[in-house]
Amino acid sequence: MFIGVTAALGVWVLGHAMLHWQSASLPRFFCYLLIAVLASSLKIQLPGIDGTMSVNFLFILLGVLEMSLPETLLIGCTASLTQCVWSARKRPDPAKVFFNVFSMMANAIALSYFVFHRLERVLAASTPLLLVITALIFFLANTLPVSVIISLTEGKSPRKVWSECYFWSFPYYLVGAAVVFLVDFVNKHTGWQTTLLVLPVIYWVYRSYRLYLGRLEAEKIHVETEKRHVEDVAKLHLRTIEALALAIEAKDHTTHKHLQRVRVYALAIARDLDFSPEQIEALRAAALLHDIGKLAVPEHIINKPGRLTPEEFEKMKIHPVVGSEILERVAFPYPVAPIVRSHHERWDGSGYPDGLKGEQIPHGARVLAAVDCLDALASHRQYRPALPLDDAMKEVAKLSGKSFDPAVVAILERRYRELEAMAHSSEGTVEPGLSVQVRVDRGERPAAGFEQGLAAPTTNESDFLSSIASARQEAQTMFELSQDLGNSLSLGETLSVLSMRLRKLVPYDSMAVFVLRDGFLVPELVSGDNFRLLSSLKIGPGEGICGWVAENRKPIVNGDPAMEAGYAPDPAKITTQRSVLAVPLDGLNGVVGVLAMYRAERDAFNADHLRILLAISSKIALSMENALKYQQAENSATTDYLTGLPNARSLFVHLSRELTRCRRTGTSLAVMVCDVDNFKQVNDLYGHLEGDNLLKDFSAQLKECCRGYDYVARMGGDEFVVVAPGLNPEASGEKASRLNELAIEAGRKIAGRNLVSLSVGTAFCPQDGFDVERLLAEADRRMYSMKQLHHTEPAPEPELPISRARGATVN
Repeated sequence: MFIGVTAALGVWVLGHAMLHWQSASLPRFFCYLLIAVLASSLKIQLPGIDGTMSVNFLFILLGVLEMSLPETLLIGCTASLTQCVWSARKRPDPAKVFFNVFSMMANAIALSYFVFHRLERVLAASTPLLLVITALIFFLANTLPVSVIISLTEGKSPRKVWSECYFWSFPYYLVGAAVVFLVDFVNKHTGWQTTLLVLPVIYWVYRSYRLYLGRLEAEKIHVETEKRHVEDVAKLHLRTIEALALAIEAKDHTTHKHLQRVRVYALAIARDLDFSPEQIEALRAAALLHDIGKLAVPEHIINKPGRLTPEEFEKMKIHPVVGSEILERVAFPYPVAPIVRSHHERWDGSGYPDGLKGEQIPHGARVLAAVDCLDALASHRQYRPALPLDDAMKEVAKLSGKSFDPAVVAILERRYRELEAMAHSSEGTVEPGLSVQVRVDRGERPAAGFEQGLAAPTTNESDFLSSIASARQEAQTMFELSQDLGNSLSLGETLSVLSMRLRKLVPYDSMAVFVLRDGFLVPELVSGDNFRLLSSLKIGPGEGICGWVAENRKPIVNGDPAMEAGYAPDPAKITTQRSVLAVPLDGLNGVVGVLAMYRAERDAFNADHLRILLAISSKIALSMENALKYQQAENSATTDYLTGLPNARSLFVHLSRELTRCRRTGTSLAVMVCDVDNFKQVNDLYGHLEGDNLLKDFSAQLKECCRGYDYVARMGGDEFVVVAPGLNPEASGEKASRLNELAIEAGRKIAGRNLVSLSVGTAFCPQDGFDVERLLAEADRRMYSMKQLHHTEPAPEPELPISRARGATVN
């Protein structure tokens, strides 16, 4: 109906105008018509919708100002038709073409024409003001109808469609009005033929559109990339914690199915309670991870076939706290840790660990508490048999208003049978648990035979008791190691703890952890004998023992260390080790590194040693992967990614420390703020990529020019800061001159002439104070004083095409 009414009105307007045709100058009309059609071919794709836009509105405004209504309508409708069919990406839809030409263009031109000439007679306003008003009317009449159509067909708000897809273009209509005023002014003094000179202006407006939209699209892609990165990091965090959660299954075999069933129940109830998407995702993670804190509870307490003692219960009560502390170290984009911490809180305040009550308890924790209790009562546990589901539900219902939120219990009581069926149906999709009970019957002995004394184990009581003690010690050490691996994001600390813990499980003389960096295995940690020798290795893929292990992702037991790449061809590098046990460290994204242990005896490692390393290698790899990502993120937070110099955040921290040192020792300090003059000219004339190259070249030269203990940082844009301990005013002046020469040389490489220079302002401690912001402000003020003294803007080169000034910018 909307299309029909507006199209009928547009057809009537165009037909009525054609019946009353009048033209003061047919040559001028045909000239304007030809240029408008050419301008319509210079079109750009609108963001977010299937539509285009051109600069033909310049000639519509010019027609409104200088020509009759029929001429202006014919020019505008012909240009709009050309825009629809010229170089279209797909076959034009006749209905859309008809709507664009008649519903939008004809009506918009007629309304704009009427408003302009009416205001001209009534208000007698100036031509520039009338053109601005006319451009506004044309903009609204040309964009609002299509926004209404999109909102009606896609169910979106017309205001939202208009603001997202069209509002950004309004400034260009104002620019068009200014251009039309200038063209009309020239025409009145020289004749309409000078309109042909507007062609370069049309192309300039078109290129401006393209550049602006390109930046919008680049920004949109950047935002989407960041969003995907955040989602990937969240998934990585969840997979990391899930790997640690497998350790609970090895201690408490009821946990695996319990976690999956609780998740099904909890998510269904959360949807009934109208949780937000963020709350649902937080509950999804918490339902799986709420028992992660049991890693800190001894196994004999978890699997005790009877009631707990008060002391054992005190130990058990720490698992919500430990679980929340583990999850707080994971940067989830939703609040998981509070749910885990509070899932044993009670509605009446009798729960633990914080004694929260009623509305103080997080919503997700209320749901989790009720469904956790129901599934625990209905499942078999070591200390009691399972209750029938109906009886378990009655027990939970009795605690409504005491232990559990009545609203949650009401939904659970109404739907528990349905939810049980959903939980049963989902069990087929759950990944199998750990194979802790498997027994391998095949394989009698290795090809090289058993080590003497191990092939035929005796069955006397002392050996039997020793094996039990050894197994318990192994389990305890593995448990402690799993805890330690999740407690730190520092790579050095993680590997240091690993070397100490592993010595109890697998005796070694030397140990090395190689990390894959830039395609090479380099030692990140070396412990024990042959420290210098192992620390000097740099192993390529497939080279030597560790290179083979990394490339093939298979372990090597009792290999010959002398064959290791890096010192095998070098007679000067001789190792005293005779056996090596090397296992690959497989992370989520491939091999992270290799763990290698060395012994001075031949064939010193056995199958148990390999079994232990393989059992923990995945956890080690995940911890290393997280530590490496944290290390990379930490470096990114303090480093400017374009120049590699410290950023403003790092500068403030360093300068604060230096000022504290100066106050304590009574020494001096110079702070030099440097700004590249005329840098905008480089971007405008040569493009932002060349501007980036200038900044990178200058920052490298700046770093080389300064002393080893000077601190060079990039504040942002074209501004740099040098912190120079002990530099006096005379020396700072000489350094400023040298830095200016470097900037001029860097600009000469880009432009072939002296295009840029450097303004430097210096503040001194203690003369100008000990405050960071005060010193920087004073140096900045002096820098701008210098800029005003000698700064002159170079004229741009007229022969340089505007099209070169484009490209994504990071400066």
